[in-house]
Amino acid sequence: MLKRLGPSVVAAGDTTSPALFDSKLEFNPPAHGVWNIVHVGMLVPEAHQIYVCAVNCMRGVVLTAAEMGLSNRFSCVVLKETDIVRGTVEEVTLEGIADVLLKLKARGTLPPCVIVFPVCTHHFLGVSMARVYRELRHRFPSVDFVEAYMDPIMKRRLAPDVRLRKAIYDPLEPCEADSRLVALLGSDFALDDDCDLRAALDAGGYKLTDVQSCTTYAEFKAMAAAGTFVSVYPNAAYGARKAASRLGRAHLYMPSSFSYDEIARQHKLLRTELGVPAGTIVDADEIERCEQALNEARQVIGSASIVIDASAHPRPLGLARLLIEHGFRVDEVYLDGVTDEDASALDWLRAHAPELQLSSIVLPELRVAPRERIERVIAIGQKAAWFTGTPYFVNIVEGAGLWGYAGIRTMARAMVEAWRVPKNARDIVPRKGLGCASCF
Repeated sequence: MLKRLGPSVVAAGDTTSPALFDSKLEFNPPAHGVWNIVHVGMLVPEAHQIYVCAVNCMRGVVLTAAEMGLSNRFSCVVLKETDIVRGTVEEVTLEGIADVLLKLKARGTLPPCVIVFPVCTHHFLGVSMARVYRELRHRFPSVDFVEAYMDPIMKRRLAPDVRLRKAIYDPLEPCEADSRLVALLGSDFALDDDCDLRAALDAGGYKLTDVQSCTTYAEFKAMAAAGTFVSVYPNAAYGARKAASRLGRAHLYMPSSFSYDEIARQHKLLRTELGVPAGTIVDADEIERCEQALNEARQVIGSASIVIDASAHPRPLGLARLLIEHGFRVDEVYLDGVTDEDASALDWLRAHAPELQLSSIVLPELRVAPRERIERVIAIGQKAAWFTGTPYFVNIVEGAGLWGYAGIRTMARAMVEAWRVPKNARDIVPRKGLGCASCF
């Protein structure tokens, strides 16, 4: 029986819950700069990924590895219908992975770390992955096996993305802590060089390490020595908290934000927890610089229409609030739900910008929605660029290393550049994994 879906657009003033839209079928707009689990796994240097699934599910991950030019770090074990009928999925999984590793060993390239991705089928059939990993560790004692999953339909569990950001740090082993070392965990992107978190840690005599700065697996595992773990990306918080608890380290969750008050509280936390000297970051001075950058951007952009999407930054509504407060004209935000961290921004928008349009990203009618605007539009995010058909867009995904006051200024400058320099959206937005290695 066909069921009519609800509307795909709602005004901010009419919202009543964080779940903005009813969705059954989903549409995937062809803007692919966001990272998938293959991209995240490739962050671990020298790690080899093995996916165990049917051919139809394998296509996307195989293509991702190939597009990155990293097929040498990727292998597959294909499950067939006969494996399910005969009840041999568990043995095929174990022996298939072992076969891959024996072949790699024969070539002299046995990896120090293997990230294994079973799938939904393993859940449905009750496969004992604990037995599989136990046997693999017995046969290959020099390899660290990371227990991942590719099971997006298991909605009641943590998303594969969130669990993977936890799993890749499971190989970090207990060791003596270096109180002057801070490790950033779970982010796809390194923090910007001018990020005020970097400046604050430098002033306090701390060294910051992250997976992006590691070139060998040994360097990656040395991150365990950090006395403090930090996470700034929402999907990274769970994994960083688990790693910190397991290794007996402090964990600071300081998400990227567009709120002056929240950023000020985060710097206070750095002073309290890490002893960062007062005066390193003077909030009033930093806010004045942000105001100047935003005012300069508004003078260039004027009253042009701005559209934001949730793939650009985890706080799309917080960004919308910041821009509206500073005189920009934000007309639309593409998102399908409101996170707890962005809820206060929605409350503000209900009261101060009730006409702001909140539009779904995934409802199927968007496949045929008009994508041309009469006037010039600035999009923040690839999906906003695709939905509006504009070449004037800020090309970022997932926060892009923005943090703190410097992150606000970087965003203001990026908006000016987007206004002045059009991009070839047709060429850019179909490419997978913005910022990743690519053979294209």
